[in-house]
Amino acid sequence: MGLAPLLAQEDPDRVIPDGGIFVAGWTGRIDRSSALQLRSINDARLVQEGGKLHATTGPAVTYWNPANTIAGDYTVKATFLEPRFMELNSHPHSYGLFIGGTAMGTDRMRLMYCVTYGDGSALVRGFGPDVFTLFGPSPHEAVHRAADIGEPVSQEIAWKVGNGRAECLVNGIVVASYDRAQIVGPGRLQSTDGVYGLRLTHNVEAVITGFTATKE
Repeated sequence: MGLAPLLAQEDPDRVIPDGGIFVAGWTGRIDRSSALQLRSINDARLVQEGGKLHATTGPAVTYWNPANTIAGDYTVKATFLEPRFMELNSHPHSYGLFIGGTAMGTDRMRLMYCVTYGDGSALVRGFGPDVFTLFGPSPHEAVHRAADIGEPVSQEIAWKVGNGRAECLVNGIVVASYDRAQIVGPGRLQSTDGVYGLRLTHNVEAVITGFTATKE
């Protein structure tokens, strides 16, 4: 038995009622580990609520709008509110932003994401197209901790790309920083240019505000 099926049995994906993507122009792709559980993108839910995006998973999902591309020097950021920490799962699960997306929606998809957990940890990982990990999951003082199970916790997450580097900031503090040579190349990103969007692991809920990208 492989690792992914073992983890799926220990912590199976939920199925979210009335699932699907209900935000104009957006699409998504679930992880292989979720597909092995016979889940689909419609077992998670992404909706627009005024100026907010509300995501509830289900399977682990990467969400994006193909029109959301950026190149050169830029900042992508958003604030993620986990309304009820760990109420939907047995251990902390993550949410955050990805950049550098290419071949989106295919088996050749490449991207790099920075995500946080409500227990005060962060993770930087990507698809190249195989999974690669650059940082964590590890505790970091910049990441807010929920007061208790069922309590809300909020994080501002940003990717800042410029001067040949890419930095992940959480609540305004640099958590991880990489030279372009560390993240672009075989088994990594094709480029820091490309699609940007949302990354959520399975069985987690997040309300996203202030999702913006600006050129530097």
